[in-house]
Amino acid sequence: MDPLYPALITEALKTVRYPGSGKNIVELDMLADDIRIDGQNVSFTIVFDKATDPFRASLLKAAEAAIKIQAPHANVVVNHAVRNGAPAPKKAPVLPGVKNIIAVSSGKGGVGKSTVAANLAVALAAEGYKVGLLDADIFGPSIPKMFGLEGSQLFMHNVDGRDLIIPAVQYGVKILSIGFLIDPDSAAVWRGAMASNALRQLIEQADWGELDYFLIDMPPGTSDIHLTLVQTVGITGSIVVTTPQRVAIADARKGIAMFRDDKINVPVLGIVDNMAWFTPEAHPEEKYYLFGNDEDVDALARDYSVPILARLPLVAGIGEHNDNGRPITLEPTATSQAFLHLAHEVIDAVDRRNNNLPPTEKVQVH
Repeated sequence: MDPLYPALITEALKTVRYPGSGKNIVELDMLADDIRIDGQNVSFTIVFDKATDPFRASLLKAAEAAIKIQAPHANVVVNHAVRNGAPAPKKAPVLPGVKNIIAVSSGKGGVGKSTVAANLAVALAAEGYKVGLLDADIFGPSIPKMFGLEGSQLFMHNVDGRDLIIPAVQYGVKILSIGFLIDPDSAAVWRGAMASNALRQLIEQADWGELDYFLIDMPPGTSDIHLTLVQTVGITGSIVVTTPQRVAIADARKGIAMFRDDKINVPVLGIVDNMAWFTPEAHPEEKYYLFGNDEDVDALARDYSVPILARLPLVAGIGEHNDNGRPITLEPTATSQAFLHLAHEVIDAVDRRNNNLPPTEKVQVH
């Protein structure tokens, strides 16, 4: 990993041009003399002539991206100030009306994480709670299809002088997804910084309003997106979804370890054992253990002292309802009862966490 030095930072920022001027921000003397480098951590300040500069947000993002191109592993903090010495406008609080933020995660793809997130959101809304769902899976957004919202357009409105994105509302759940911003038939080929900035916008520049539960459907694994989320909001707790397969459980261990890392420190509310058995929809009393028994998931829960919130069956109807844009929890079936049970367990787990632990702080980058 190549060392960072001030000249590299300056050269990188010479590629960032102020719109309409034909000059870069270094030529315009917008780079303050405060470049700080500590290993792979770098910070600096961009100075604007007025606090209401219309290009402030885009220039800050462009400056961060320029450094990332030269030093992909750098942790970049871009500050901003006003040239006359007045303090920059105070940043609006993130999700001020949200009581609980829950990350629904998995160690690997294909374990039904998005299905769990979607049906959990619908189940909580059915219980009378105000619920939001953010599809943070930048490279594989599936929530729009599961809620019948493919092709939906985003609109904005002004709230207290700020233009905010209006989330879609379906089945009582407020929903935003990166899938609303891209062609569903095209791959999202984005650098990490671009994906992270898009995700921050869906969190910070959206009118989520008052919510009891804000669910985040995380991408599988551990990535830049996970770090972006814990640096943007204080996550109340995480739910780890796995199947009984040992390869899935091995990756679930990595996911739990990530949340419990001292620098992240997000409480793990519990584990969801998904596809625990196969049940023919016509014979709900029958169980066939296709992917293994309960022992390995039980061992995972014991090793990390976390509860198993629910064991969910593999039922053909779940996939059919996903494809039809109508989560199965909306139907009066035995499977929907399983998701309602999960919702009750999550409510209890969040209450226990809030009664015994202080609010989670978002990760600070120094």
